[in-house]
Order: sequence, then structure tokens, then C-alpha cells
Amino acid sequence: MQDQQQTQEPPQMPSVLQNSVVVFSRNYLPLARVNIRRAVTLLVNGQAESLDFSSSKVWQVRSPNLILYVPEHIRLTMGNPERIWKVPPVNRRELLRRDNHVCQYCGSAKNLTIDHIIPRSKGGLHTWDNVVTACETCNNKKSDRLLFETGMVLKTKPKAPMHPAIAFAEQFWREQEQ
Repeated sequence: MQDQQQTQEPPQMPSVLQNSVVVFSRNYLPLARVNIRRAVTLLVNGQAESLDFSSSKVWQVRSPNLILYVPEHIRLTMGNPERIWKVPPVNRRELLRRDNHVCQYCGSAKNLTIDHIIPRSKGGLHTWDNVVTACETCNNKKSDRLLFETGMVLKTKPKAPMHPAIAFAEQFWREQEQ
């Protein structure tokens, strides 16, 4: 008898709370993507305001005594979102991340080490502009010499990591163009 009375669950509707909202600074720089719960908190506390773009979505969030329309884009109205950001110190983890875990001379991903383009023994500093990821073979081949002395060429020019807000803004505007 129980086999005949199978309980069927209603189809799951996608939750409004699974969506995300883009947060802009007071200067209209896209800072981050946050979940709807965080956006509701910012809007209700008066820390953010709605931005009305013609193509933006609006979600309806209901509570027992309030219906709130949450747009796809909000702008912070308080605080200083352009916090002071320091370039992180050079370390192995950040260096590998910057160089995509590949040797900057041959492209290998095995036995990676840190190489100073201008060796420290010749006055080179331990800075983002002078340090790259290199495989053991290339690092030994270059040894304590300058690039032109070895004939080796870097695949990419080393540079310091980008401010996270700038990186997010670049990605956001790239997505908007598509």
C-alpha cells in the first residue's frame, strides 16, 4: 500500500538568495560581487543605495512585514571603500600564483624555484620586478648571471600584483562588453 502512495516533492524553485549583486564604491568603481543577503543588509542599514541601470535585474525579497526590491547593482554611500592596500611582500605562494605555476623561461610546471633576474650578488633586489618562477633546470642554467649573458628570454615581464578592486573592476567591465 505504501509503494502506491509515493510522496512527490514539489519541484525546487531557484532561491532568490542564490543570486549575487555587484557593489560599487561611492566613485562608481565596481568593488566586489556579494550575495543578496549582504546586499539586503547594506540597503536596509542605509550603507548602500540602488543603482538603476536599464538592463539590470531586480529581485523581490520578502519578509513578514517588508518587501524589498534588490537590484543587480548597488552603490556604497558610507565609509571609505578605497581602503589603503599595500602590495603584498614577495613570497613563494604569491609568486607562483602570479606566474601561473609555470617556469617563466621554458614553461615547465615541474620542480619550480624562485629566480632573481638580476642576481642578488650583482645588486638585484628581492622585489616583484626582479623575481620570477623558474624550473630547477633553467635556474641552474642561468645560475649567477644576467639574462643577456645566458641568452635566455622571459615569457612575461614581472610586475607586482594588482589591487584586488582594480582586478575585479577590469573583469567586471570585460564581462559587460560581451
